[in-house]
Amino acid sequence: MKKDIFFSILLAIILIYQIDLITNQRNNHPKGNSSVSINKQKTLFDIDVSKSNVLVGEVQAGMYLGNIFSKYNIPQQKATEIIQKTKGVFDVKKVKRGQKYFVIKNENTSDVDYIVYEQNNVDYVIFDFRDNLEVIAHKKEVKTEIKSAGGEIKSALWFAMEDAGINPLLSNDLSEIYAWSIDFFGLQKGDKFKLIYEERFVDGHSIGFGKIIAAYFEHLGKEIYAIPFKQDSAASFYDVTGQNLKKAFLKAPLKYSRISSGFSMNRMHPILKRVMAHQGVDYCAPSGTPVFALGDGTVIQTSFDNKSGNLIKIKHNGVYITMYMHLRAFGPGIHQGVRVTQGQLIGYVGSTGRSTGPHLDFRVKKNGEFINPLKIDAPAVEPVKKENMAEFNKIAIKYKSQLSKTKIITN
Repeated sequence: MKKDIFFSILLAIILIYQIDLITNQRNNHPKGNSSVSINKQKTLFDIDVSKSNVLVGEVQAGMYLGNIFSKYNIPQQKATEIIQKTKGVFDVKKVKRGQKYFVIKNENTSDVDYIVYEQNNVDYVIFDFRDNLEVIAHKKEVKTEIKSAGGEIKSALWFAMEDAGINPLLSNDLSEIYAWSIDFFGLQKGDKFKLIYEERFVDGHSIGFGKIIAAYFEHLGKEIYAIPFKQDSAASFYDVTGQNLKKAFLKAPLKYSRISSGFSMNRMHPILKRVMAHQGVDYCAPSGTPVFALGDGTVIQTSFDNKSGNLIKIKHNGVYITMYMHLRAFGPGIHQGVRVTQGQLIGYVGSTGRSTGPHLDFRVKKNGEFINPLKIDAPAVEPVKKENMAEFNKIAIKYKSQLSKTKIITN
């Protein structure tokens, strides 16, 4: 009996303690529509607040600038005047839910001297309610630090970046740098990467990542450096030999030919005798004429059907896919999964499938949509010029050294 009473009392004490703890937590972390006093400090947003009381609040759904002013008893006339002064400085319609604002009150009079609204991590607006009623837009000082990190692919690049302590959003930038060199949908377990990149800080807190400065990727045992260099006022990335990592396409996938039918959305089909879209370009050429890969890429399909005949599809990067139809035969070693280089022999002109005679039906997809092959906006590329190679080599040595010292983190 005494044991039961003892445990009942103990349970009650624990319950009271938990309720008190929860109450204290709620008091110390009020809801967004409450204002919280912050500790005394000398300056805030470059304003002397040593003799002020500072409250911080959070914009709620449906809250406007006027609501905030009214909440802190700003006289209607002052509120109207200062809102009028926001023109050309701040769009009052862009007050966002969840953003913070700071109310700075005079310690002696309790009048509101300033309200500061944070637009984002960097930009803020000061509403000065003192004598002159001013609205001033400011930016916080952003400090950029250069960092480096490396990782190893176990499943996906995104996760490898997370394991290496890098914001995985940088994987998009990395894939763009290597878009013409590496098929990021075909990364292999054991592939490695190293980055030199920017991280931005405000008030000692990270607010995100800037650009990738230099990089290294080891894919299928091949090492590919991305060295930054500016030439003729254009910045790009190059490998250690000075070749641009971007690759241009050939003007056409075959030589000694003529265009017999262009890209059209309403062409009369020569066999079916009805108006249909022709989403490619027909190159008329003798049977057996060599057909070349328009650019570096991976063969993703080799097949035959009664419509396209012998067909090859090549994926060049995350943007472009080229298609070669009605081939008489495939080139040596051409099959699904093989990597091809620009200008490599991939097949021969034929008349297989739905065809009236020997020709190549050549098609291009950009981001999944067919485009006119004659209007490909392929990147203009050029290697480092001979007269610039000495300067480039100095930069390459510098970044290769930094990347060699970067550790690869595998969690």
